[in-house]
Amino acid sequence: MPSHPAVRRPTGTPLAALLRTACGIAACGLAACGAPVRPSPAPAPVPVAAVEAPVPVVAAHDSADGAIAIPTAPVGLGAPLATPHFEHTPGVTWDLDVLPYEGHERVQRYVALFSTGARDRFTEWLRRGTRYDALIRTKLRAGGLPEDLTYLALVESGYDVHAVSHARAVGMWQFMAETARDAGLRVDWWVDERRDPVRATDAAVRTLRWLKGQFGSLFVAAAAYNGGPGRVSRGLAQLASVDSAGALPAGDARFFALVERDVLRDETKNYVPQLIAAALVAKEAARYNIRPRVEAPLAYDEVRVPGLTPLAAVAAASRASRAELLDLNPHLLRGLTPPGAGLAVRVPAGRGAAAAGRFVALGDEIRRAFRGAVTRKRETWGALADRLGTPRGWLEAYNGRLETVRHGKNKGRLVSGQTVRVPTEAVLAYARDVVSDGDGPGALPALVTPSERTPRPTHAPARRPRAAE
Repeated sequence: MPSHPAVRRPTGTPLAALLRTACGIAACGLAACGAPVRPSPAPAPVPVAAVEAPVPVVAAHDSADGAIAIPTAPVGLGAPLATPHFEHTPGVTWDLDVLPYEGHERVQRYVALFSTGARDRFTEWLRRGTRYDALIRTKLRAGGLPEDLTYLALVESGYDVHAVSHARAVGMWQFMAETARDAGLRVDWWVDERRDPVRATDAAVRTLRWLKGQFGSLFVAAAAYNGGPGRVSRGLAQLASVDSAGALPAGDARFFALVERDVLRDETKNYVPQLIAAALVAKEAARYNIRPRVEAPLAYDEVRVPGLTPLAAVAAASRASRAELLDLNPHLLRGLTPPGAGLAVRVPAGRGAAAAGRFVALGDEIRRAFRGAVTRKRETWGALADRLGTPRGWLEAYNGRLETVRHGKNKGRLVSGQTVRVPTEAVLAYARDVVSDGDGPGALPALVTPSERTPRPTHAPARRPRAAE
């Protein structure tokens, strides 16, 4: 992999970091476990004997409405808690089956965490999520899934499109590179669609819908999204081998049967309770004195521009700031569009048509991504970088591996006479300092002036996800 400038994002998603410190638990997504997207078929329902229900122990935590009873022991294999009874705000509903399990020990542990010790962080995650809420709910509904699965993105990343886990899972939905590619996302040196809230949500919906079809339960599907479908299938098989005398609970209760038989890893045991708790607290936020600020929903136009177009040129054409362009295009990593036929770049809503017209009128200088240079005899990478006034890491990144001398006293120095692509300051200003899951920039076309390779850009109308009904 080409080297990059030294600064890197901290790893670990917000919730995972919080749980390590608060509960000693780390969240792990489907990709974070490196599991394949296609699981083996789930085992057929297997009889499981019921277990005797212990007497619940009740604790309490503070909320906006006073103390809330917290049962700290389950009542039976996969069974919802019948008591205590929880009252809810009139008119608030959930399209996930969360209410039968709200009294579960693990669920109440996270209700307490989200509404007390981690309230400020949870509020911040909800604030961030308000920008994507309509988008995610619309796509979930179109995919035939409950809209409240949006809270999986909260559990995975706190709705952070740039989240990176210790296992190198990336984005709001925390896909590993291989899993993301299997789900139809582009992940290479130039583009990482795991960071794109639109494309990554499409991939998450496809994955969750497929897992639901495999396992017949949304909660078991969520566990498979977290721990890997193969692991969940093996857990179901192990459950069958432990006890085949009774009846395995149907539907979502099956997840809690897996938990109580201890056939899942700890992070997966807690993943669905985190989802349930997040849904319970988020939809009754005021009850817990949580009042997140509401962000404007994601909206944008698209302008299709040629390959190797600096984002700075698109910003100039659309009269957008650097911050606006980077915010709308988190998946474009290198400050310019990748080589090829062209790519749609997002610009602020309402500016696409004008931007397409202005782009054609831009001069070659602002649309140029690279200038050329030639290596000199006995020159090192460091000397080349000093001569060109460009950080060595970026020179290596955009040029792949230049040929070096293999023998003699100049071994390791650059072979003279090689053409070097020197990224312009405008390109570097928009380049993201992130580690790539690709193999480098690959072969690039010959250096030509932008006007020699620029067809007229096209404009797509503004996209404003409709609010969920």
